Amino acid sequence: MSNFDVLEEAGELTRRGQPFALATVVWRQGPSSGQQGSRAIITAAGELHGWIGGACAEPVVIRAARQVITEGVPRLLLLGTPDQFGAAVPDGMTVVPIACQSEGALEVYIEPVLPAPHLVVVGRSPMVQTLADLSRALGWRTSVLDRGAFSAADADESSMVVVATQGHGDEAAVEQAAAARPAYLGLVGSARRGAAVLGYLQDRGVPQDQLDRVHVPAGLDLGRTSHREIAVAILAELVQLRASGVIGPGAATAASGGAGALPGEGERAAGVSPPGRGLAGAGGSGGSPPGEQSGGSPPRASTDPVCGMTVTADASSYPLEHGGQTYHFCCAGCRRSFQEDPAAYLKESRC
Repeated sequence: MSNFDVLEEAGELTRRGQPFALATVVWRQGPSSGQQGSRAIITAAGELHGWIGGACAEPVVIRAARQVITEGVPRLLLLGTPDQFGAAVPDGMTVVPIACQSEGALEVYIEPVLPAPHLVVVGRSPMVQTLADLSRALGWRTSVLDRGAFSAADADESSMVVVATQGHGDEAAVEQAAAARPAYLGLVGSARRGAAVLGYLQDRGVPQDQLDRVHVPAGLDLGRTSHREIAVAILAELVQLRASGVIGPGAATAASGGAGALPGEGERAAGVSPPGRGLAGAGGSGGSPPGEQSGGSPPRASTDPVCGMTVTADASSYPLEHGGQTYHFCCAGCRRSFQEDPAAYLKESRC
């Protein structure tokens, strides 16, 4: 491959979001088959495209390039015989002795070319918009999806996913996100709300190792904050985790924990067994989710007898029959709380 072909290949890998390293010969001492300005691409799998030198240099450069991709830190290599350079090696340069019969030498600069961090935010709110705007200002690839449009296919193991559906289908969104096993999965909501969501998903059979990776509440604990400030707390946590190597290049394990809850949600701590239907969106603060009823009539509103939240009286709001009447709930946790002690809530029911 010519240098031009190498650059074209680099552009194509970048468009596909694949990490690679770009190696450039910046100095040579003859005799050496590598020429000053020669370039090559090394993929994360160790494939080399281009030319930087012969049989002595190539394996060393490939090995170093794979480390550069993993660590995300460039490296300057000086390749030669052990006694060739003496004390004349500049600071910051890595000397790699190679036993080449030609006794040539190469100086190779290897730089990582990593895809921009991928953030997926599920939900719609001023907080979501602020988080998206801030992350894009950092050069991140950011997608904002409504809860009904999001699926596991929208994320991968390198993605960061923040579920901010405000009680409107948290369970379904977290279940889909967990299936993708992203580098980070955060749920915006209080600890009690998070416990209810995770308990429900546990009862549904979602693997525990997936649930253990959920950060809830999402974001650094900055104390009492506004919705938009919660976006700052979440982004700060993501930047912190990437900087520490917990997620992103070189990450060994996913971190857990975090803080930054949305105020004003009516949550319950316990999980709930699935109410005999597929997982669907639940109502939450700030309005009722859309629903359909036979004959095209508008959905009927109901009040959650546990937290007093207004919900849509349809299959999406966790219906439960008790005493000949059907009650509807904002979330799985409220449903379970009612199911365990209906009398405690019927006194205050406004249904």
